[in-house]
Amino acid sequence: MTIGLPQETAAVRINRYEKAVHDADLATARRIAEALGVPLAFLYAETGTMAEAILTLGLLSKPEQRKAVADLKARLAQASAQDKKA
Repeated sequence: MTIGLPQETAAVRINRYEKAVHDADLATARRIAEALGVPLAFLYAETGTMAEAILTLGLLSKPEQRKAVADLKARLAQASAQDKKA
């Protein structure tokens, strides 16, 4: 992986980021995301499900992303309306 870290220390630093011993600054996190081929937000997802959603959205074109988000919002509105009826 090429993210601008010296090869002899890269594995140790990445491990420390993974274990939250150290936080990567935004520029480093962006380079890690680019090297992994994932959206930057993926690295900050709080759950596996959220990470999966971010990865999935990242694979879509911008118009498809907007449609997917609109569909999710519509589902939430529908569920909220049903909850209010119950």
